[in-house]
Amino acid sequence: MSPLAWLIGLALPACGFPAAQGLPTPPLMDVAHIVRPASPNTALAAPAGFSPAPDIVIPHFNVPAARLFATVRELAASEPRTYQAAVYPDQLQAHYVARSAVLNFPDLIMVQVQPDGPDASNVILYSRSVYGYSDFGVNRRRVEAWFTALQMKFPSLSER
Repeated sequence: MSPLAWLIGLALPACGFPAAQGLPTPPLMDVAHIVRPASPNTALAAPAGFSPAPDIVIPHFNVPAARLFATVRELAASEPRTYQAAVYPDQLQAHYVARSAVLNFPDLIMVQVQPDGPDASNVILYSRSVYGYSDFGVNRRRVEAWFTALQMKFPSLSER
């Protein structure tokens, strides 16, 4: 961690810690009741018809939910400065902390996979800033990148 990040950590405590440290362990999130703030520092990707309305509509995946969940977790583990904060395998939900390169600002990412039959599933990606009013589009770019990576792994998607 840079000295500047350490200094910022004096005013913004979560910036003064490495990895997922300095933040409470995220509880299981009820994705049916996501309440987004009015500030433009979140991004939501979800299937069509999801509420609240997603920024990015993600098509249905023709892959079993357990396999999609494992792939999303592998993807998150490969992302730079991204750390697992909590995983709820029975509910197919995982939480991550992604840190900015210079100032160590934390963003929170929640991934929820939902089965849609034995060989099909949907995914919800919700990325949000811990600090600040605006995120300069960082959370949206992250969600888009994760979705693009999933499309590369599972190119045969279908609309439902």
